[in-house]
Amino acid sequence: MEIPQDLYIPPDALEVFLDTFQGPLDLLLYLIRKHNLEILDIPMAELTKQYMAYVAMMRVDQLELAAEYLLMTALLIEIKSRMLLPSPKTETQEEEHDPRAELVRRLLEYEQMKKAAMRLNELPQAERDFAVIQVWMEQTVAQSLPNINLDDLRHAWVTILARAKINRHHQVKRETLSVRAYMSQVLRDLRGQEQVEFYDLFSPMATVAEVVVTFLAILELAKELLIEISQSQAFGMIYVRSLNAA
Repeated sequence: MEIPQDLYIPPDALEVFLDTFQGPLDLLLYLIRKHNLEILDIPMAELTKQYMAYVAMMRVDQLELAAEYLLMTALLIEIKSRMLLPSPKTETQEEEHDPRAELVRRLLEYEQMKKAAMRLNELPQAERDFAVIQVWMEQTVAQSLPNINLDDLRHAWVTILARAKINRHHQVKRETLSVRAYMSQVLRDLRGQEQVEFYDLFSPMATVAEVVVTFLAILELAKELLIEISQSQAFGMIYVRSLNAA
């Protein structure tokens, strides 16, 4: 742990030695931890002696590298001198402020930042612990059409019903209408066509009864998955198409 007196240290090696510390505070903290010194009650004489021993290893041609270390040496000598001098008491101040307080504060703050930096350095880093890669993926956007809601279907039904009332007549007779028959008629109207507008499935001259039965036929066909009711956009035209393979 001690450097021999006759050990020759080349200037380049000295520069590497100094570069291992991040500055004077780093060297001071190293000495305090190495010799198990109490950081809150630093023995300034011993610490100054050890610190100056390290600084004395620096050659004249390394003065630029050691400038900040020499500045810390002067501060340590000043603190040591102030501790050797008697501290007169005054009426307003019972005892003088500890000359080591500012140095202790700087050392504790530096130690906290150093530990935080070490914890950050332990986190995975790109290009050091893992490589960042980019993968090109071709994606196709599927067109999502709005779903038919009950309000749209009800509005279409009210429109057709209002149109049927225009053709209402006063001849009273009993009509026997078959939902199944109208289901077949709707399928015939859809045959051979890609899709048909919802309103075109109702005859303009149809009576109210015929409109009702046709509407029930369309609902029954949709329930049995024989037709599909769709809408290209919200509040847009409603279309009907056959799902029959034929």
